[in-house]
Amino acid sequence: MTAAAQRSSPVELAISTRRQAGSGALIGYLPVGFPDLDTSIEAAVALVENGVDVLELGLPYSDPVMDGTVIQQATQAALAGGFRLRHGFEAVAAITARVAAPVLVMTYWNPVVQFGVDRFADELVTAGGAGLITPDLIPDEAGEWLATSDRTGLDRVFLAAPSSTDARLAQAVEKSRGFVYAVSTMGITGARSDVDTAARGLVNRLRGVGATSTCVGLGISTPEQVREVLAYADGAIVGSMLVKALQEGGVDAVGRAAAHLATGK
Repeated sequence: MTAAAQRSSPVELAISTRRQAGSGALIGYLPVGFPDLDTSIEAAVALVENGVDVLELGLPYSDPVMDGTVIQQATQAALAGGFRLRHGFEAVAAITARVAAPVLVMTYWNPVVQFGVDRFADELVTAGGAGLITPDLIPDEAGEWLATSDRTGLDRVFLAAPSSTDARLAQAVEKSRGFVYAVSTMGITGARSDVDTAARGLVNRLRGVGATSTCVGLGISTPEQVREVLAYADGAIVGSMLVKALQEGGVDAVGRAAAHLATGK
């Protein structure tokens, strides 16, 4: 993908395999610990069993500035139910023991710092995790994480927004490993009736500065939107729609939702 990504990346391999098969990858997000730890593990497994290629597991956090209402409610419920950071590693280990899809952890940066960057990375490797998505960490402030992820081989996914300068986009491409997360809109997460056309332009700009693996997230909620995004990007990331399905109908419902996204049926 980039100079920073020359070592093997299970996430990039999963995405490129789907691309070579004639489509892009479906990436599914769920928070750990919602509605409880065991159910969140079963729900994540159900995503993979129903067509999700890469898992994104969110660590509940008290100040989720990027998350929309559905995800905020779920993560706050998880925290109220007793979620602790160690549960994240337990969930990753339980999921990777049962399915082969790579598991990325989405986390705000403060919990990693509080836990210890090296300690966090080592625990994630032990649990079988593939890497981190860090929505509030920019590459030029990520020196410790860059060094630690190079030491451990973990993927590191940085975000790129339509408002980013070309220089910022190039930096995100250079430092990311696995994929670059293209934010489709300037808002917070949440299903929308239309995925912003800015996403297509952003993906083109990222490719123009060297990206070879770019996935689009924020606002994707239907099979039609997944297909629309995969026509120009390498992966489509779905979160709020899956969290809502889990909230309303449990593990069976989230499995059906994933299958609907993956197949259109």
